[in-house]
Amino acid sequence: MSDGAARLQRVFAEAGRPLFVPYVMGGFPDLAGSHAQAVALAKHADVLELGIPFSDPLADGPTIQAAGQRALDSGTRPEDVIEIAASLRAGPPVVLMTYVNTILAAGERAFFEHAARAGVAGVIIPDLPVDEAGPVREAATRAGIAIVLLAAPTTDEARMAAIGRAAEGFLYCVSVTGVTGGDVTVGDELRDFIDRARRHVQVPLVVGFGVRTPDHAAQIGEIADGVVIASQLIRLYDEAASPEDGEKALDAYAASIVEALDRVPA
Repeated sequence: MSDGAARLQRVFAEAGRPLFVPYVMGGFPDLAGSHAQAVALAKHADVLELGIPFSDPLADGPTIQAAGQRALDSGTRPEDVIEIAASLRAGPPVVLMTYVNTILAAGERAFFEHAARAGVAGVIIPDLPVDEAGPVREAATRAGIAIVLLAAPTTDEARMAAIGRAAEGFLYCVSVTGVTGGDVTVGDELRDFIDRARRHVQVPLVVGFGVRTPDHAAQIGEIADGVVIASQLIRLYDEAASPEDGEKALDAYAASIVEALDRVPA
């Protein structure tokens, strides 16, 4: 087990409730603004997901795509986002979300060594299949960083078993088939998916895509070990009258999510 995986699993073991994993797009609307968002959310987060903007974000819905494009337009580079992570090392573990071409362009070894020096615990790579992850995983492991895998409701039994053998830190369970930003429904399909994942995967399960409200978070907390919220946070910040109001909105919203998760029966 990598150092990063151990750090992540320790957070789950010690939390006593489902974890809150908020997302920040690095560089949106600029580096200073994304850093301020991360600081506001880190006060409430158990794990913080920090996105690296990419020009072809196939897993992202319109809200995150637009935020990523604004980050790219402002000149944000992957190394800038990693430096934001470094500034947060005194807070909750940071997990980067990026695409495999960003890592390959930097060089696997260089990318993960830089991330490790910044204190990053894990990296989510939605376009890297588990059976093609060899060189990237090896570089991450050498640097002490967990590769956080994803599974979707369409993941078949054989692939779920392969994911279970390779999973570390936690498994990101995509609540819907498609991209981020829709509305999650906590019904039989999602419950069956989580039950199936638990049969194959030993690490904690975190659900994301389409979570908007404290009630959503609490419902997911009843069946999973944590919840990721992304697009809703971007909307709250972007729709505020000023950056300061945006930070206050994130602070209040994040507090309401944690309060809802605190009420989930153990």
